[in-house]
Amino acid sequence: MLNSTIVIKMKQRLNKLDSQDYDNIECWQIVESFNKAQVEWARRQLHGINIVKEGDEQSTRRKDDLQILLGKQALNITDKEYYYFGAIPEDYLQWKRVDAYAKKGCCEKRRMTVYFAEEGNLNLLLRDDSKKPSFDWAETFATLIGGDVNIYTDHNFDIESANLVYYRQPIKIQIQGCVDPYTNVQSTVNIECEFKDDIIEVIIDEAVSILAGDIESMNQFSRGTQGAERNN
Repeated sequence: MLNSTIVIKMKQRLNKLDSQDYDNIECWQIVESFNKAQVEWARRQLHGINIVKEGDEQSTRRKDDLQILLGKQALNITDKEYYYFGAIPEDYLQWKRVDAYAKKGCCEKRRMTVYFAEEGNLNLLLRDDSKKPSFDWAETFATLIGGDVNIYTDHNFDIESANLVYYRQPIKIQIQGCVDPYTNVQSTVNIECEFKDDIIEVIIDEAVSILAGDIESMNQFSRGTQGAERNN
């Protein structure tokens, strides 16, 4: 869907297509509310806080809707004695999995099963014989801390390579010629929304409810909120 179509649809939902009153909506407000709505929609679908209470990959629709946000990136890992760490990407939104390949002595390289664990339980996990890193069982765990992925080895093996599979932030739309009041920078290009048209329609309702709340238009706020939830 073109940005021009998104603008028209949002002004239509707000009853501002030909309005000349003080509540005219500027382009930067549409961009800001739409980008905010994208993130809110994605987080709600991933966590399952929606009308059908379905989260990440819990139904065919969720798999289909969210697959565009799934990405894979090789981690530039560094050895820190009993664990390896690598920085998470800047567009990181939510964990999916880590693929790690380990080697021990002259043994053949092995793909590890990496479990996502809580940093608070680190010491307990390293002491638990059934959960601590094991090259023989090809299992270990990883935690997130300070913007890094920590993959633990407990001196049992070495990590040769690792890939992070994750949900990224949605790409922010830009409207050419629109000036961002926060940075005072004018957009020189159009960046379209990456989602399918049916999802964009839902995000438009979400964005309309945000704008309607900002200008205290309660009828449009209620309609936008209900429309966004009803079509999740």
